[in-house]
Amino acid sequence: MSDTTLDPEDNKIIVLARSVRARNGAAEGAAVRDETGRTYSATNVALPSLRLSALQVAVAMAVSSG
Repeated sequence: MSDTTLDPEDNKIIVLARSVRARNGAAEGAAVRDETGRTYSATNVALPSLRLSALQVAVAMAVSSG
């Protein structure tokens, strides 16, 4: 499936995930949308004491914002 056949809102999620990954030079990028339409994008965390996937970080951001 190409990006042009996706719903515009789904394409927005993909663009945000790719852009945050490129901006941070990270291995992973993810974006999630909550029920009110707010979007959260994040990259993976790879510290010696903490490892989180990009999806885990994006979901944590969404949950922490209420």
